[in-house]
Amino acid sequence: MFIDDVVIKVVAGNGGDGCTAFRREKFVPMGGPFGGNGGRGSNIVFEVDEGLHTLLDLRYQKTIKGQKGENGRGKNQNGKGAEDVVIKVPQGTVVTDMDTGLIIADLKEKNDSVVVAYGGRGGRGNTAFKTQSNPAPDFSEHGEPGEEKMLHVELKLLADVGLVGLPSVGKSTLLSIVSRAKPKIADYHFTTLNPNLGVVRVKDGRSFVMADLPGLIEGASEGEGLGDKFLRHIERTKVIAHVIDMGAFEGRNPIEDYEMINKELMAFSPKLMKKPQIVIANKMDLPDAQKNLQEFKKKVNTTVYPLSTMTKEGLDDILVALADLVDQVEVDDLYEEDQLESHVLYKFKKEEPYTITKDGEGLYTIHGAEIEKLFKMTKFESQEAILRFAKRLRRMGIDDKLEAMGAKSGDKVRILDFEFEFND
Repeated sequence: MFIDDVVIKVVAGNGGDGCTAFRREKFVPMGGPFGGNGGRGSNIVFEVDEGLHTLLDLRYQKTIKGQKGENGRGKNQNGKGAEDVVIKVPQGTVVTDMDTGLIIADLKEKNDSVVVAYGGRGGRGNTAFKTQSNPAPDFSEHGEPGEEKMLHVELKLLADVGLVGLPSVGKSTLLSIVSRAKPKIADYHFTTLNPNLGVVRVKDGRSFVMADLPGLIEGASEGEGLGDKFLRHIERTKVIAHVIDMGAFEGRNPIEDYEMINKELMAFSPKLMKKPQIVIANKMDLPDAQKNLQEFKKKVNTTVYPLSTMTKEGLDDILVALADLVDQVEVDDLYEEDQLESHVLYKFKKEEPYTITKDGEGLYTIHGAEIEKLFKMTKFESQEAILRFAKRLRRMGIDDKLEAMGAKSGDKVRILDFEFEFND
């Protein structure tokens, strides 16, 4: 089954919890804090596997979860970090963060890999909080939560030449006679339901990869037929080979067919029309083909290569021309710089640390990734940890903001699903 488009949730592993422990040994007075740090949680990593050609393995994995890091232990023993979860994907996979709309990765090289969700760092043990003013802290941290993301994962085939054209113009037949690919061939529309790839060898020893894409129809760029689903696979190709039924076997007009397909390519992405394109005038063995070809050349100012896939006449010239274009054209980047997610900028981008909303009489809710992370990492079983949490909020200006909004002693302050009592 060919699957080229999936949506999955990834949840990186939480960091391990820090440990609260003290050194208690005979003849060692005032042993002090002795708790180790937690280990890092699993990263979720996507890695290219050249043996894969579909996203089928991800189709049935709605959520991919990482492991929690090991908790810290006494005697200052740090917890072990969890192993990364490595997901194999085909070459040509594009990963998009659905919340930001940014491209996390375009895995187009053989050895590409990318961390799509980072595991949380381990919580600090009480040894890490030792200071001159507090030589024996009685608290530690929970591990940092791992990143959670909804990802759109799509496959954009890596091919040098993409065959486009209306259904039943002979694209699959052409691919079958120039490569070892075995696409389904029949005399009805939409025989080809999935893209097919084949390696083409030219008589001078050169080779390139050709993709046969399901036939396009008018409105394909807007979702008609199968076109919008597979037009993405043309984006990576260096050269477009536009196959026309010059025999007009079904009463078609080759000129109108040519203009309609180009209109759909332009509507899907103007970049497609900037790619080198050759026209393959197929079915030249049919009675009206020569007359139609002459009319076509008068109206359309482009290079046209006649072909009969039945007799293979004209085939060698086409393959040499395609190989020449493939050699001349460099692969353009699919995405502009502002579409790509920079992990350094994204992970540490400057945001408002919190927002406060009044959700009713005497009820205030604090939102913000930084506040929520601090809350999740605080162990409220310890009085010292609670005081430290309160001081952090005060230093961030939350107490002042609440007072400015009219909060009074006894009012409720909510963070996530928990409520606290405000004291001014």
